[in-house]
Amino acid sequence: MYYALLSVSDKTGIVDFAEGLVRAGYQIISSGGTHAVLQAEGIPVMRVSDYTGSPEILDGRVKTLHPKIHGGILAQRGNSSHDLDLKVNRIEHIDIVAVNLYPFKETVAKPDVTFEEAIENIDIGGPSMVRSAAKNFKDVAVLTNPHQYGIYLDSIKGNISIKPETLRKQFMLEAFRHTAEYDATISSWMEDRVLWHGIIH
Repeated sequence: MYYALLSVSDKTGIVDFAEGLVRAGYQIISSGGTHAVLQAEGIPVMRVSDYTGSPEILDGRVKTLHPKIHGGILAQRGNSSHDLDLKVNRIEHIDIVAVNLYPFKETVAKPDVTFEEAIENIDIGGPSMVRSAAKNFKDVAVLTNPHQYGIYLDSIKGNISIKPETLRKQFMLEAFRHTAEYDATISSWMEDRVLWHGIIH
């Protein structure tokens, strides 16, 4: 059994991607709004909280920050020590991570945005999963943009000549750029609000 974790703010193309993954033999794990969308479309999907055995807490601030998620993403295939840790802790390898982040840039672009609203649109779990998957790109595909879904499905099905390992390397680079730009946007906005306007609440 292969596992794919889907947790996206931008739902563009996610239903078709999930359907393709299920047909290719993947078990889908998802949380929050993504889970609701997939379930409504009749796609077999496991809730993150059911997989981890831990509920979402703090009004959704903590959903995916769990060893069964990050252990499954970061474990190196063929590493006997990692394999033992996964077996002892009943953790499955997660092979695909499709994540795009809370829309911080779009949120703070609104003229009436409050500081509290901006804070709640700083994604924590998403960047953590993206970075974990990008670090382990030799074994895990990290997809951060809907335009990547189709080509990766075609690759794992053997419909195109581009190998999955080639795409995983390319997607890793895009993932680190994605999180770097995201953090830079947050830092710039915070600097403007705190240093220049003296607003911290």
